Amino acid sequence: MGQFIDLTAKDGFTFPAYVAEPAGKPKGAVVVVQEIFGVNSHIRSVADGYAADGYLAIAPATFHRVKQGVELGYAEDDMKAGIALKMAVEGLPAPGVLQDLQAAVDYASKAGKVGIVGYCWGGLLTWRAAAEVSGLSAAAPYYGGGSTTPEEIARKPKVPVLAHFGKEDHWIPLDTVEALKKAHPEVEVHIYDCGHGFNCDQRGAYNAAAAKLAKERTLAFFAKHLA
Repeated sequence: MGQFIDLTAKDGFTFPAYVAEPAGKPKGAVVVVQEIFGVNSHIRSVADGYAADGYLAIAPATFHRVKQGVELGYAEDDMKAGIALKMAVEGLPAPGVLQDLQAAVDYASKAGKVGIVGYCWGGLLTWRAAAEVSGLSAAAPYYGGGSTTPEEIARKPKVPVLAHFGKEDHWIPLDTVEALKKAHPEVEVHIYDCGHGFNCDQRGAYNAAAAKLAKERTLAFFAKHLA
C-alpha cells in the first residue's frame, strides 16, 4: 500500500519516511513513530492500517541520523541493537530527531489536520512532539518508555493527548503513570491488563484485546481532533 519517500529537515538533513495513502480523500494525517526496531514490517503495517482507516499515514525513519536502513526484528540481539541506536539518537544535540518529526508533520499537513501516534521509544517521542513540534492537532503515545520520568512529566503538551499504558509493563512502573496522570489531568490515560509492547503482533507481549480497544479509542480520538 505504501512507499518510501525522502524528507528534508530544517537543518538540511535528508531521511526516508514510509508513506501510506488512503483510498479516497484523506480524513487528515497520522505520523506513526517507530519503536527501537526501525520502520520495520510491523510499523509499515501500522501505517497501512491508518491509511485503510482513511488517513494519510507517514512513518519517518528516526534512526537515520545515526544509522541508515535499520529494520530489526524482536529477538534479544535486535533489542540490544535497538537500545544502542536509541541511545545514540538521544545523545544528539537538540533538537535532534524532533526536527525530523517536524518535517514529517509538515509533509503530512497537505492532507489536513495532523495527529501523531508512537510506540515504545516512539511513544516517548510522541509525548515530546506534543509539546515541541508545531502543526499537530492530537497525540497518542503508546507505552512511551521514559515519558513518565519527572523530566518528561514537566513538559507541557500543546495539543490533546491520549496515552496508553500496560498494567504489567516492567519498563514503566504504574506509580510513574499515576504521577503523569496527577500532573496532567488534561491527558486522557488508559491502562490495560497487559505488558509493554501489547500493540505489536510480532512480539510475545502482543495482546489482541488490548490492541483492538486501544486502536478503537485512538481512532475515536483522532476522529474528534483531526476532523
